Amino acid sequence: MGVDMTVPCGDGIINIRVGAIILKNGRFLMVGNRRSDYLYSVGGRLKFGETAEEAVKREVLEETGARMEIERLGFVHENYFYGDSPANLGKLIYEVSFFFYMRVPEDFEPKGASFTEDGSTEFLKWVSPDEDTTLYPEFFRTELKHPEPTVKHFVTDERQKK
Repeated sequence: MGVDMTVPCGDGIINIRVGAIILKNGRFLMVGNRRSDYLYSVGGRLKFGETAEEAVKREVLEETGARMEIERLGFVHENYFYGDSPANLGKLIYEVSFFFYMRVPEDFEPKGASFTEDGSTEFLKWVSPDEDTTLYPEFFRTELKHPEPTVKHFVTDERQKK
């Protein structure tokens, strides 16, 4: 495969990303690392030459150790935010993410062994929608309580907070 679909754009960055929605027993699987005080979706950047569907299957395998099929596309998220990793600290990032509901096997038990781009070890955590934890994307908390059979579009823009 090619390189990550992240492109410098002036002083900022454009990312194309996928995320997996892995639901089981009313909870959803998220990822964290010791460097951050929040959780984020299983997933990552597309690599040039692969489709979003190929990318989400690859990311799920890399981050959970399991092969999963896609149930359907659930969300498209446009997100402007400021980077917090050493490589992009303070840079404005425009990210387009495709979030897919995955078909989760009954006997699924994740085995996380992935790393962030700066080498921090990641861990997996099952989260309840009512849990008091910072999540990205934030709309998971409300939308995954009662999933709807549609594709929803969200826009988040941290530039308005500055």
